[in-house]
Amino acid sequence: MNIIQNLRELFLKIGVPESIVPVCTFALIIVLAVGVIYAILRLLLAIKKINSATKSFYLFVTPWILGFLIFTLGPMLYSLYISFHDWELVKAPTFSGFDNYSRMISDPLVRKSLSVTFTYTFIAVPLQVMLAFIIASLMNMKLEGIKIFRTIFYLPTLVQGVAQTVLFIWVFNPNVGIINSVLRIFGIEGPGWFSDPNWSLPAVIIMSLWTVGGSMIIYLAGFQDISVSLYEQASVDGARSVHKLFYITIPQMTPIIFFNMVTAMIGAFQTFTQGYLLGGGKNNSLLFYSYYLYENAFMWFKMGYASALAWLLFTIILIFTLLVFRSSSMWVYYETEMSGNRRKKNEKKNDK
Repeated sequence: MNIIQNLRELFLKIGVPESIVPVCTFALIIVLAVGVIYAILRLLLAIKKINSATKSFYLFVTPWILGFLIFTLGPMLYSLYISFHDWELVKAPTFSGFDNYSRMISDPLVRKSLSVTFTYTFIAVPLQVMLAFIIASLMNMKLEGIKIFRTIFYLPTLVQGVAQTVLFIWVFNPNVGIINSVLRIFGIEGPGWFSDPNWSLPAVIIMSLWTVGGSMIIYLAGFQDISVSLYEQASVDGARSVHKLFYITIPQMTPIIFFNMVTAMIGAFQTFTQGYLLGGGKNNSLLFYSYYLYENAFMWFKMGYASALAWLLFTIILIFTLLVFRSSSMWVYYETEMSGNRRKKNEKKNDK
């Protein structure tokens, strides 16, 4: 901190405007860090501990390493430090030990936000994965003008976040929204959706299916990468379409299903925009965990407690991601290796 303060005073003395002093200080620190790394690499090259190719590699990755240390790892470690403190931003943080973590156990809003987030994740993610897979299988058909339909299904991914939520606030409007208007044609009085705590979360889950076009494109690339010879050989053996689906298509697509499932799950656990724009929903029906974390940090200025909440979310995402990775050996098949039970049986045979 003293070094930063001295640099700040130095810039002020030489006439740098105070508004850009922080930027100049940060830029100088980055330049000095790069210079130190460059000097170390030159020294290692001179004493022949590394070759010129290795030196070039580390020089090229230095910007990414510095960015990761400064903007990712550094803030993460500092948030871990802050999570053991009581800090309301306007005064210096005071050490509180595990008080923030023990407080989460008795906080009813933590339980509510976790319930909303888990419900959304475990319903929305499977629906997104399956719907994107089905649409991609249809878009893989060899039909005239199919590229137009691929574009139509992909375009909604360009309207995400705030724009998507604002759009669906009107779509789900109980009085003039298109959903309830269509239902009235069939004599059905639609629910209040976002104004009804029982329908708020289902509405957000339906809304999440709007952007499955992004996953659809990835599935489509996977479909087109499957060798046609596999289907031809299966046809010669008398396999029907359903057999080809379950014994060729799905096994060949499991790596892509695995990728889309992991990324969708991580994103679902961090859902924030819908809860923020809808104010947490009626009776906290849309109190997503990330939104509750935001409230503590930037509305109630309980930065220490918010940091503890953030680390709980990180732990939850890490655990479920590891569980999915752990289970992948049983159902994900790669072309270069055997998977699942076959791999385990071969390992047992080799042990014997």
